[in-house]
Amino acid sequence: MIVELTPLPGIGVRRMFTTADGRRVGVVTHHPGGRRDLVYESPDDPDATCSLTLTRSEAVTPAGFLGILDVVTVAESAPA
Repeated sequence: MIVELTPLPGIGVRRMFTTADGRRVGVVTHHPGGRRDLVYESPDDPDATCSLTLTRSEAVTPAGFLGILDVVTVAESAPA
């Protein structure tokens, strides 16, 4: 499966993939605050996009539905 990663200057990053039946689904992660938007592009009209905004804790729930056991934040360690 190919995941398209698109930087969105001033916003964050969009990650999209195409399902076997041609539907495009992805997540936009916003840089300040880490808000996540679940996005779905209409196969008939790529300009018609539906989205659902999720907080980090809300995003963990559908991740669990999809079989992800745990989602953790990894903090960068301070230089020694």
